[in-house]
Amino acid sequence: MTDIIEKTELSPVAPIGVFDSGMGGVRVLKDLVRVLPEEDFIYFGDSANAPYGTKTPEQIRELSVRAAEHLIGKNVKALVIACNTATSAAAEILRAEHPELPVIGIEPALKPAVTAFPGGNIVVMATPVTLKLEKFARLLGQFSGQANVTLLPVHGLVELIEQGITEGPEVREVLVSHFAQYPGRHIDAVVLGCTHFPYVKDEIAAVLGGGVRLFDGGDGTARHLREVLEERGLLRAAHEETAPAGGAVTFLNSLQDVSVLEQMWRLFRS
Repeated sequence: MTDIIEKTELSPVAPIGVFDSGMGGVRVLKDLVRVLPEEDFIYFGDSANAPYGTKTPEQIRELSVRAAEHLIGKNVKALVIACNTATSAAAEILRAEHPELPVIGIEPALKPAVTAFPGGNIVVMATPVTLKLEKFARLLGQFSGQANVTLLPVHGLVELIEQGITEGPEVREVLVSHFAQYPGRHIDAVVLGCTHFPYVKDEIAAVLGGGVRLFDGGDGTARHLREVLEERGLLRAAHEETAPAGGAVTFLNSLQDVSVLEQMWRLFRS
């Protein structure tokens, strides 16, 4: 059960809401701020319930709707789901419940990987739930026969990143154990299908070798958001004569722990 939010007219000077299961979406936020530096952002990390990728689709939908409603209650003008798993499970529901609100999701960057390596060997790293849901199956179907795509459900990595562990033997051990099923096989590209995974891209490169290209969906999501805001007349920059200066970033977290908020800021500034 979610609170009923009174719908108001969207304001171009209102903030943009961004949520993720925890810390991973901060990387997406960095892309959003880079592409839309004049906008205000409110980021909500649901670290109390992370990771989403090990939960049932029903649980993910409930948590995602709760996080979204929390941000909608702050009168955001758009909502970015900075989590592949939450996008797959809840984006369509949120769009149906809030047709007045632009809802932008993220998906594994399979298209640019296939475009760069047609007929190549591409591995999609993601949480087990993301790879099982219908939304990813539809995405995968679009590129059937255009490349050799292997799915790699990853366990244990999100938990380490949520603890601030993005390098070292623990991360390396998880990666080696997962990629061990491809001994001696040439990999052209790895799609990072979880917003947490770009934080360990250096370790992935170390395990696989520097010749492997890594793709994530943050930049595409940011550019899509800008296009949608422009189409809807909601860009702050278009109202800069009457709008106060923007560019503010606010972090919230379901754990309500100062150390968690500090960790989010560290990741944002890194």
